[in-house]
This record gives sequence, structure tokens and C-alpha cells, in this order.
Amino acid sequence: METTLKVFKSDKFDAGDTASLSLFLYPSFLAIFAKDQNQANIGIHFYPKFDWGSLEKLIISDPLLKIDVPARVYLHQSGFSLVPGVLYSSENDRTYLEYVQELPEKSHFFHTSLDSNNVQIVSFIEEKLKRSLQARFTEISFYHGSCSFLSYLFKERFNLIGQEILVNLLDGKMYLAAFTDQELTTFNMFEISKKEDLLKYVQILIKQLNFNPKHVRVTIYGVPSKSEITEEWAQEYFHNVRILTPHANQNYSHGFKKIKDLGLFEVYWQYQ
Repeated sequence: METTLKVFKSDKFDAGDTASLSLFLYPSFLAIFAKDQNQANIGIHFYPKFDWGSLEKLIISDPLLKIDVPARVYLHQSGFSLVPGVLYSSENDRTYLEYVQELPEKSHFFHTSLDSNNVQIVSFIEEKLKRSLQARFTEISFYHGSCSFLSYLFKERFNLIGQEILVNLLDGKMYLAAFTDQELTTFNMFEISKKEDLLKYVQILIKQLNFNPKHVRVTIYGVPSKSEITEEWAQEYFHNVRILTPHANQNYSHGFKKIKDLGLFEVYWQYQ
């Protein structure tokens, strides 16, 4: 396992001030946010190359993960399902997810309520990985990684126009959402290896939803500072397109530098 570590921290960082941790497991990298008692971020450990199977080893080596404080774990994985709140029943979690992918025999299921209980995001974690984390943290909770992006979109829904497509880029994948008249109509995760993949999936969705190419607005989040995906490039294909950073619900102690260069959506907004 390559353990290249990038550290971002406040000028007066003290590990003893850590009151909680937020772990974001992306498909091939990991971000650990240490927060103080006021929920301000005081330190971040970012592993740009990371394998989920190595988490157990990292738990005993990373200084932040050695601190036994309440931990929230967000898993960015394709194994998730959105279920209408009125239809949701926790006893059917495995059934919901078996439509998406084949599941490990031993899985722990969890769900998160969004949009005033109108939507439940159902996902899972392998039992072995859950046990490793529970052995390290006395208090731990699990969430699907899309919670942050979706919670933001629901908060911003009344600023959306009639036909909206919204993208969040992350680690060789992207979340793709569509709203029609401020109601969520599509949400999924897709693999992308080049910028043309983003173009392909958005154009397919425009066609599937019968959106007007001249009226639909495309908004892209999660673009790193050094990227081939630019507004100038996107404007060659979409009439109304923009690259944005989300409004922030995250606070930082003084001294953080270059953290926003990562382009991570969760640097600005986290489900909490």
C-alpha cells in the first residue's frame, strides 16, 4: 500500500483538541477531517492513493485515527439505492440493494433520511470492515458518500430552474443528478476516465429526459484546480453551463492552505 500522506492543518493544531472525526472513503483515496468541539476543521489527512482493504492497517498507523472520538464514516461506492420515504422499510435493505449489485454474504446495512424524510439513501459496508472500525472507535456511524451532495441539492432546490443537470466529480467517478421543476428525477453514479465521459453521460441524460438543450442548465462541482474540465471547454457543448463551488457549511481554523485545490465537494459542504 502506498501511504503518501498530505497534511492540512491550522496554525495552532493540537491533536488533543479533536472532538470528532469524519472519514470519507472514495474509490481510491481517503480524507480524514478532524473537528474541534465547535465542529470547525482543525486538521485533514488526505491519502491520494488508498485501498479500502488497507484501512485496518491505517487505523493503527494514522495519528488522527488513533484518537477515540465519535467518528462518521462516508462511503463513496456504487452500492446504494434511493428509496421513497413512504415506501421504505429497514427490513428490506438487502432487497433494495440486490437490485443494484451482488452483495457480500455478511453485510451491515444503513440508511440516511434526506429531504424531510421524503428520500432514504440505503447502502452497506462489509461486516469485516465495520468490525475493524468499531474496534477502534467507541462511537461510530455510517453514511453513503452521496449524502453530502444530495443534501446540498435539496437545500438549493428552490434556486434551480425547470431543467437542471448537476454533476459532482470525484476520483474517477461522478454523481449525476437531474431535477425537473425542482423535483429530483434522476440520481446515479458513473465511472469516468476522461472528460469526454462526462460529456457523454450528460448528453444521454438530456435526451432521456427530453430536456431542451437550449434551456437545460448544467452545473459541475468537484473540479480540481488543475483540470482539463473548464467552463470554456464545456461551453463548446452546452448552451448553459457553469462550474461552481458549493456554499459552505464547513469552518476552518486559521492557517489552512491549498485545501481547496483538491476540488473535493466535502471541503465546502458535508452532510451533518
